[in-house]
Amino acid sequence: MKVHFIRHADDFLVTTPTKEIAEEARDSIQEFFAGRGLELSKEKTVITHIDDGFDFLGFNFRKYNGKLLIKPSRKSIESITDKIRRTVKKARAWTQDALIQTLNPITQGWANYHCHNVAAKIFGKLDDYIWKVTWRWARRRHPDKGNKWIARRYWQPERNRKWVFQTKENRLRKFLDTKIRRHSRLKLDTNPYLDREYFLERKDRIKQPKPQNETRITFVTLPPRTG
Repeated sequence: MKVHFIRHADDFLVTTPTKEIAEEARDSIQEFFAGRGLELSKEKTVITHIDDGFDFLGFNFRKYNGKLLIKPSRKSIESITDKIRRTVKKARAWTQDALIQTLNPITQGWANYHCHNVAAKIFGKLDDYIWKVTWRWARRRHPDKGNKWIARRYWQPERNRKWVFQTKENRLRKFLDTKIRRHSRLKLDTNPYLDREYFLERKDRIKQPKPQNETRITFVTLPPRTG
């Protein structure tokens, strides 16, 4: 019987081969917590099957026809779109430079966090969304101007792109500017004391911002191996 326990800060994930074992693991953890004056949240503690998927640290893990895919979670997507919307709404009186300088760290940080996942289509949809909100922002600033004038004022062609929201000093980054990079597995025969350069290079390569998520614990039941 293989039971795996994964912890990140105060979030937990437990994988088990069956639902029954997951329930036993949940009860054991609850008993451990009770002895320390703590308890599991009924709303945030979930037992689910890997084929149905689950969210953890802003990612959605789910098997599709036996293949595990990791994507940005719906809650994470809703959070970034809401943050972009609120930022643009707050920027009604800002200059274009100020808006770009504020949006770029937001979009770049989120894209960096999810660039190791199956996220290209979602990046594209988010680029469409940010174009719509910046277009509305520009239209509100110039209600008496036509669409062509507004487009020439705030968007310029660049290389093979016709619509780039930019000024002479700044350019709004697209989510798709961040390339998808598959996560490389750790070399198990390396030693952090003897192979220091490898671990330092790896740390710099995969360093990501810490996600802001609610504390939760998830139990995942996995289908038995066949063959």
